[in-house]
Amino acid sequence: MGAVDGKHVKITPPTGSGSFCWNYKGFNSLGVDVYRECDIGTNGRVPDGGVIENTKFYEKLLHAEPNLPIPRKPDHSTSDLPYVFAGDEVFALRKDLLKPFSQKQLTNEGRVFNYRLSRARRVIENTFEIMASRLRVFHTEVNLKLERIETVVLSCCVLHNFLRCSCNSYAADVQDESEEEQSDILTPLQRGHNRHAGEEGRAVREFLRYFNEGGIIPWQNRFIY
Repeated sequence: MGAVDGKHVKITPPTGSGSFCWNYKGFNSLGVDVYRECDIGTNGRVPDGGVIENTKFYEKLLHAEPNLPIPRKPDHSTSDLPYVFAGDEVFALRKDLLKPFSQKQLTNEGRVFNYRLSRARRVIENTFEIMASRLRVFHTEVNLKLERIETVVLSCCVLHNFLRCSCNSYAADVQDESEEEQSDILTPLQRGHNRHAGEEGRAVREFLRYFNEGGIIPWQNRFIY
């Protein structure tokens, strides 16, 4: 259904806020969570998957409001697979939200699963990279009132979507940043310990079998080591 990701946006903290916005990387920030919609405003102290859990998107998931299509059987599959969103390690596994396997004791099948999930998530990683490269406000601490910071970031997301649709050169020839510069712009959310999921969430791992059996792509084993 889509890819989900979150980043920390550097801010100058409000006077008297103490460590309210202080994140695990050692700077003040607000969390931004994006898939097809954007949600901002979670303070930097909130760890890992807690950012998405404060969004309207996650609230809709909890109440089954996105009205996802019923599971169906893809070509060459032996079982029905649910419609899902693709996430990374910071999110809790759900029946409608996939996350990678832990790198500890990872099997060959698990590596294939992680690679296929990573391919699906690249679109959202690219979104953040393009937006930060083109809209330079993300290269410095945003020094405004918190509610105005939210307006600025959401406006950047709207502008990004508009330019992607209306300007062919917007996403082309984006200047590469050094690794040091990249780590200083939009910082990933903290990746904590694996978070347990119910049986309903574990059932999503049917994708593991599909990626390694009926849904194999010819080149996948070349990219897992």
